[in-house]
Parts: sequence; structure tokens; C-alpha cells
Amino acid sequence: MTETKKVHWDGQTNQEAVDILLGQGGMIVSPTKVGYIIGTSDKEGLERKFAVKHRKRNKPGVTLCGSMEQLKSLAKMTPEIEAFYQQCWDEDILMGCILPWQEEAKAKYMPGDGSEELATDVRGTSCFVIRFGVPGEQIAHELWEREGRLMFASSANPSGKGNRGVVEGIGEEIENEADLIIEADDYVASIQPNKDENTRYEQGVMVSFVEDESGELVPEQHGERDITPAPILIRKGVYNDRILQILADHFNSWDYRHGHYY
Repeated sequence: MTETKKVHWDGQTNQEAVDILLGQGGMIVSPTKVGYIIGTSDKEGLERKFAVKHRKRNKPGVTLCGSMEQLKSLAKMTPEIEAFYQQCWDEDILMGCILPWQEEAKAKYMPGDGSEELATDVRGTSCFVIRFGVPGEQIAHELWEREGRLMFASSANPSGKGNRGVVEGIGEEIENEADLIIEADDYVASIQPNKDENTRYEQGVMVSFVEDESGELVPEQHGERDITPAPILIRKGVYNDRILQILADHFNSWDYRHGHYY
């Protein structure tokens, strides 16, 4: 492996990061709205990510979407779920939702190297994330537009520990292992300007739109009440209050169960 490089985000798409992820086994660190993530694009990169984080393999990486068009190409959604996502997109709200893959999209876009094992859970679902932060969105968008490549991610810190929104918090092991580190502490701090290390969110909200056991989509509600199973907010995070309002606008029935992980 070449010596790790650290560069400051200049507001533009980092082409070196794109090239690394278009290659084989690449692993980068990129800033988001809530801290730093490890980005990969194939099984070799995912294996490196799991190894450096010492993370259990039953906790898959998330799939980052650089556009609504990409999301709609990959995930199964009802019109109600798509409308919920679209409002979050339009308001530039970081959002991750547990959804099944479209089978034809999985066959076409999921790398055929065994990545699926590390990018989906036992039900075959993934967390599809939008509006996670401009530096990474730029990279994910270009990967998709250029070659239909996916970007998988996990937080850039030892499993169970936060990085505090500063690049120094990613830890020595990740710093040594990454092929490229994009630093933008100023960008991360700008998202929650009135928060400090003790009060800022270090994660985004996650909502599950699938049934617990089957992984099938929850039913549409069509404005009716007491529809079950219903969407479940399984992780609180940045924009939490606004997202609760948006959920209430789109769904009459939904649950708040922080910690109800898939």
C-alpha cells in the first residue's frame, strides 16, 4: 500500500478519491455532516474496512446515494417512501432508510465479487443514505455517473467509538490503513455550529421501512390510521426533530424505537 495521504477538501470533487474507488480494493476517509466515514466500493475494500474497524461482519456498510435518481434505481420503495425521501432531499436532510434492493439493480450494480455479503443484512436489505455531506456526495455521484459504481460506508472510527467530528479522531489504525484521507473539520463543524463534542450528533437518523423478519416493505397507508407493520425510527441523530415532523406528515402510523437495530 502507498503511504497514506491527507488532503483538505477544497469544495470540489476529489478526483483522487474517485480514482481510488474505481480501482480495486480502495479505501478512503471522507468527511460527512456528522463526522468522518470510511468509503469503499468492492469486497476487497469492504474486507479492509471490517478489519480496520474490528467490526462484526453482521453489521453491513451502508449504501451512499449521490442523487435521488440513483436511489430510485437501486431500492424498492412505495410512492409514500419515495415522497418521504424526496422531502428530505429537497430540505438537504441527512437520512438513511432500511430498504430491500430491486433484484435487477442488485444483479446489475452490486459488485459480483461477494460484496453483497458485507453490504446487506441477512434479509438482503441495506441502509440507503442521502444528503450525507457534500464532499462524499460529490464522490458517490461521480462513481455512479461514470461507471455505475456504488460507494459503501461506515463511520471512520474503531467500532463503538466516535471520531468527535475531527479527522484526528479516526484513530491511528484507520489513518495508517486508508489510501486517502480528505480532511474538512470546518465543514463538519458548520453543520451543528451551536454544538460541542458533548452535545453534537455523531450520526444520522435511520428509519426502517421493512418488516422485521421478512425484509419486505411495510404496507402503504393511503392516509388511513393504525396500519401495521409501520415505519420505525431505529436511530436518532442530526435533524431528528425535523424528521419526526416529516414522518408525521407522510405517515399516520410509525414507531420511535431508538436502538431497535436491524
